[in-house]
Amino acid sequence: MVSVNTVTKDAFKRLLRTMDKRYVLPSRTYFNQVAIPQLYAECKAKVVNELENTEFYASTTDLWSSRTTEPYMSLTVHFVNANFELCSRCLQTAYFPTDHTGENIAMGLKECLANWGLKEEAQTCITTDNASNMVKAMGLNQWTRLQCFGHRLHLAIENAVKDEQRIKRATGLCKQLVAVFTHSWKKKAALKQAQQDLNLPQQSLVTECPTRWGSGQKMIGRVLEQSKALCQVLSEDRKTRHLVPTWQDTDVLESVNNALGPPQEFKDALSGEDYVSVSYLKPVLHLLRTATLAETDQDTNLTKEIKSRALHYIEEKYSDPVTQELLDITSFLDPRFKKSYISEENVPYIKDRVKMEMEQVAQKLCVTTHPMPLSAEEEPPSTSTKRKRSLGSFFKTKAVPASSTVQLEDTIKAELDNYLITPTIDGEQDPLAWWRVHNVNFPWLSKLARKYLCIPATSAPSERLFSASGNIVTCQRASLKPAKVDMLVFLAKNLGKGKIY
Repeated sequence: MVSVNTVTKDAFKRLLRTMDKRYVLPSRTYFNQVAIPQLYAECKAKVVNELENTEFYASTTDLWSSRTTEPYMSLTVHFVNANFELCSRCLQTAYFPTDHTGENIAMGLKECLANWGLKEEAQTCITTDNASNMVKAMGLNQWTRLQCFGHRLHLAIENAVKDEQRIKRATGLCKQLVAVFTHSWKKKAALKQAQQDLNLPQQSLVTECPTRWGSGQKMIGRVLEQSKALCQVLSEDRKTRHLVPTWQDTDVLESVNNALGPPQEFKDALSGEDYVSVSYLKPVLHLLRTATLAETDQDTNLTKEIKSRALHYIEEKYSDPVTQELLDITSFLDPRFKKSYISEENVPYIKDRVKMEMEQVAQKLCVTTHPMPLSAEEEPPSTSTKRKRSLGSFFKTKAVPASSTVQLEDTIKAELDNYLITPTIDGEQDPLAWWRVHNVNFPWLSKLARKYLCIPATSAPSERLFSASGNIVTCQRASLKPAKVDMLVFLAKNLGKGKIY
């Protein structure tokens, strides 16, 4: 993350001399051309080794332009290893100079998977934003796609407040307030003093960023929280008195905050990549419908209208049968939920679908199992003296193969029934930890859990790659070549993760 020319600066050299005078600091060229490529090769080899032992995986992808307007395409993979640990790996931040059409994106992603030795049929799902070129690319590749919940919720919020003049005026006033306190150090100091006098939290104002999910609502929430301090500071200066929010503006901002504040918490919780998130989508959608975005008697008319618009948008976008089936399966395989959030009419279908996949996994493993040992009658003739048969050998019969179709179906049915009758675990518990303990009791179901519970609910992992890229391609490092950017982002995201360290 630090520029390589740091090793040429006098202050850094003095630091190292103070630490150890015997150490000879290599040149900038050595780090640039030898050390970093060597470290990249070692780390990449370990990632490749991990992926070779991965039976199923999920992925995320996104497009981004650096501050030098060079286009990049990211790709991350997510999988549950044999120890039931959720792993996340950055594969590329690749230079993508061609037109961002669905055809080019589809081809680029196929090439990337091939370069890493990943089979397309082993990919459970890919999580992307809702751009039309991304949707088209996944359709061309015939990949199962999950729409990013963060993007969907962000669009639902934007759709709920657009074309409302009262909200436009109130949010416009908030932006003006933020601008005043952002560009004036005197106003900042006065605000801090007012916060201390009024016993308010020592918090700075939040600037809205169109590409940062939920930043508009956070801006409104912070303005409401600090309203007394803001009014006190603004009223002292006649040039800024006109920015003091009226009671009408305050009512509008409170209505917006009451409607859109609670759903933001789900977005933040579902954006993690170190824990299972996809199985939460079905329960979250249920909670949005029945509680978070449900109208209450205390809501103002504006709050009710905003909630209704946002909920209608989300339910419409998640009504796709393929998406619903995927969410039902992931919820079913989570021991915290199982059938709790699946509609009664869909439960038999989901059980049949899970049973079918269990049979496929079982049959695939049965093909690779070792053949049964030969019976006494089938043993090959020995060159040594023929042994006399015992009396018991006349009554010995051939064993029935344990992998017969009937027995396999019965075993799978029994395993599925036993899983459903086991009590659900607490919502705060880790489902993968439960599967780690119970995979012996549910051998086929546990494989499906590894297949589906690795799917990220949002494309935040790819977004984080671009945050790291922005910290690498800075004004002082604007001349980095795309290949070096890919190398540095790969190391920044993968070093220190699990066995990669």
